[in-house]
Amino acid sequence: MRAVVNVNGRISTEADAVISIFDHGFLFGEGVYETIRTYNGRPFLFGRHMARLRRSAERLMLDVPFSDADLLARVGETAASLQGPGERYIRMLLTRGIGDLTYDPKACPTPSMVIVVRPFEPVPARTVERGVKIAIVPIMRNHPDSVSPLIKSNNLLNNAIAMQQALSAGGAEGLMRNYRGELAECSQANFFVVRHGRAETPPLSAGVLAGLTRELLFELGPSAGVPVVETPLTEADLETADEAFFTSTTKELLPVVQIDERQVGGGRPGPATLRLLEAYRRFAEESTRPSS
Repeated sequence: MRAVVNVNGRISTEADAVISIFDHGFLFGEGVYETIRTYNGRPFLFGRHMARLRRSAERLMLDVPFSDADLLARVGETAASLQGPGERYIRMLLTRGIGDLTYDPKACPTPSMVIVVRPFEPVPARTVERGVKIAIVPIMRNHPDSVSPLIKSNNLLNNAIAMQQALSAGGAEGLMRNYRGELAECSQANFFVVRHGRAETPPLSAGVLAGLTRELLFELGPSAGVPVVETPLTEADLETADEAFFTSTTKELLPVVQIDERQVGGGRPGPATLRLLEAYRRFAEESTRPSS
């Protein structure tokens, strides 16, 4: 992997990047993060990402002592240090900071900000054209009254176990259920089915992250001729699904053609999924295109 890392304002190579072992992000997993990618060399949906970062941090009583303009400048400075052409993958991690071995937030007066920038590797076109298999995994999504899935937390153990279970089952993603047995989300993505031309995704109350790609599809769906709605989903609903896909910043919309041993949409990406993907990519390109 080739990357540059900005740790509290100091830019270095990945080999030289260091952070204190007494940082509470390392000790206790206290922190939040955002993953951003560029189109036309510009961070996409940066303002929305920062708004979600602040919402996540607020739920941890974690101060964000930076303006959006400051963070964008820091991202730009870091990205400029990475040589080579192509788009960029950006990961921003805000932690409680360095402090004593205690859960008391007052022990950490200064949060830490880490920015990782590396070349962006898009999903191969062949994978999009063929679609992928996902697996329903045994591990349950965090209960909303436990560690809320609305927090985009650095502590990703629930997600990591789900993905490991999916990989063991031959899946490209792991689909989790919530404490009520409803479908929730994938380990790294939001989940959708399409029925009768309408894209359906579990509501936030099902225990899912408020994904920004997910959010944008509600806005773009009408122009693509695909209404996008929230509705509780169960495994039984997969039997009547005409299409399925999952969404994330790095994967955009990825068609799902098989769930465990169940084929979806005749084993091919469906027309509604592809229209939404086209609308999403068009919006991303147009909104990041340099002004003439």
